[in-house]
Amino acid sequence: MDPLDLDLNPRIAAGVRRARLKSVRDLLCASALELQSLTGLSPSDVQQLLATAAAACRAHPPVPAVVLHLGECPRLESGLRLSVGCAVLDELLRGGLPAGGITELSGQSSAGKTQLALQLCLCVQYPTQYGGLDSGAVYICTENCFPIRRLQQLISDQHALRPDVPPSLISTLKFSDRVYVEHAADLDSLQRCLSRRVPLLLARGLVRLLVLDSVAAVFRGEFQAAEWQERTRQMLSVSSTLHRLSWDFATPVLCINQVADVFGDSDNPLGPLSTSVAPALGLTWANQVTVRLMMVRSQATVSRGNQHSALRRLEVVFGPHLARRGAHVAVWKEGVQGVTRTTNR
Repeated sequence: MDPLDLDLNPRIAAGVRRARLKSVRDLLCASALELQSLTGLSPSDVQQLLATAAAACRAHPPVPAVVLHLGECPRLESGLRLSVGCAVLDELLRGGLPAGGITELSGQSSAGKTQLALQLCLCVQYPTQYGGLDSGAVYICTENCFPIRRLQQLISDQHALRPDVPPSLISTLKFSDRVYVEHAADLDSLQRCLSRRVPLLLARGLVRLLVLDSVAAVFRGEFQAAEWQERTRQMLSVSSTLHRLSWDFATPVLCINQVADVFGDSDNPLGPLSTSVAPALGLTWANQVTVRLMMVRSQATVSRGNQHSALRRLEVVFGPHLARRGAHVAVWKEGVQGVTRTTNR
């Protein structure tokens, strides 16, 4: 973009021409002192020039916080949620996963993270009156093969999980046709997937949920301890892409994360109060997350009919609209559901 195409004061435009600055990139890559020296403009004129150039690069105008609070921003579809398919968990999450921002689900192995992610891949396909978004899901695997058999089992038992939905509607939905699976074993593959294939699916309206399972795998395996700066840079790049996709397409983003042990007696603000582990990737990644959830598996079991499940607890670690509390859950044949009355074994 030619700086002369910007809406500039003639005096400031003349200074830009004198400095022979050819693009907005040239403007924004120079410091304020450098621009003063090159253009001969005053500090206030340089600040006005930088503000105008930055505004021209912004994809969307900034939205005041009060507008978001009042729900007056139609682009962001304020208040839009994706149901989890369970009344207990939807109550915990105040309607489900938000359509803007990154929701992280962390927990130890076998805690039930992937189970809940698969369930959401089916929930998103229901019409909005049943808590869905009437679209599909893209599931990106970074470490394990996609659990297709478990997905097929969940599909066959949807009538048991969702008694609130008419069976005639469930039978018309082609669940397996609307779950798009991608495998990204390294960071380069993940970046290509997020920058090329996923935006195409979103732009065509084929998907409305993005699941990344797991976010820690690509960063833990590619960088040595001494490469922390490059690791941080790449982590911020991935989170920026995820946020942009989420907000541009009003799409919930779910990132499954691993955990790491926490040592010492100090309070752990990154994880729930009931465990000695915290989500992986540290404070850098924690600052990129909009909502942090954690699934904790206990030694107790719960029974229902002829089914038995380890008792879990889904806890809200933080979220701008959520209280820090949790709910007991179990993983049944038909999916993940909240447990209000437990019979421990």
